[in-house]
Amino acid sequence: MKMTATRDTRKEPKGFSFPYLLGEKRPREVIGPLLALCFMLYFLYHIFQGERGLLSWLRLQQKIVDDEKVLLSLQSQRDTLEHKVYLLRPDSLDKDMLEERVRLLLNFGRADEVVIHDEAIEAVKKK
Repeated sequence: MKMTATRDTRKEPKGFSFPYLLGEKRPREVIGPLLALCFMLYFLYHIFQGERGLLSWLRLQQKIVDDEKVLLSLQSQRDTLEHKVYLLRPDSLDKDMLEERVRLLLNFGRADEVVIHDEAIEAVKKK
């Protein structure tokens, strides 16, 4: 049996080259995925950053928690003051409360009492 060398007669597709087989792509084939990647990176960045981003939302949630604590503190102070005002109303006048307020505001006292003013205690009462 005689072997003859035959020549490969298959034709390469137009634009087909060896570097294409090694992973080099034409610019047209790269532009689409590159643009998609740019859009994805742009939107990913803005999911986290900006005034409506995730990080801003987390800061806002923390601020809400802090402000609710302040609100609770102010409401308790208000309730305390409302109770004191209620005790000073004519229809429910508490004599002890009235005497306390007169002594504090007008510096009144009895002749047999000794009054010691301590500025530290006064500062605490004012707060």
